[in-house]
Amino acid sequence: MNPYSSAPSQPTLHLESTLTEQPSHHGSDVSWNSPLTSRLLVEEKERSSTIAEPTPLSPSVPSPRPIWTIFTSTFITIFLAELGDKTQVSTLLMSAEFHKPWVVFTGAATALITTSLLGVLVGRWLSTRLSPKTLDTAAGITLALLSVGLLWDVFKM
Repeated sequence: MNPYSSAPSQPTLHLESTLTEQPSHHGSDVSWNSPLTSRLLVEEKERSSTIAEPTPLSPSVPSPRPIWTIFTSTFITIFLAELGDKTQVSTLLMSAEFHKPWVVFTGAATALITTSLLGVLVGRWLSTRLSPKTLDTAAGITLALLSVGLLWDVFKM
């Protein structure tokens, strides 16, 4: 191995192997047995021996989910929830009425992004003030009340 190479290697092994060798740099009088090289070797060994091994996460701390898993789950959930929704029907009717599909798309997309941002910000705020169990219970009660209201409207007609 060339001691002047810039290729990455394991410094400890490289320095150990060069302690007993003279460099082959065309008659250079540089010696690898100098006090500076010996001190660097000792410092490198001390530093590499004090590097701590990573500790595994404790069982009580949930491991972070990969970003693409969260993104995919969110996309599929929202996409399926919005199919055939009144927002999609409204967008379809507006596009047919105005004959400007890209303008309608831009307006609808901006509105959906804004409402999603509002939901994320309120959800983040609530998560700092309420426990996950309380949030689940509140969401369940809210959805149940909406369902009762919708059923009431259907039977009222």
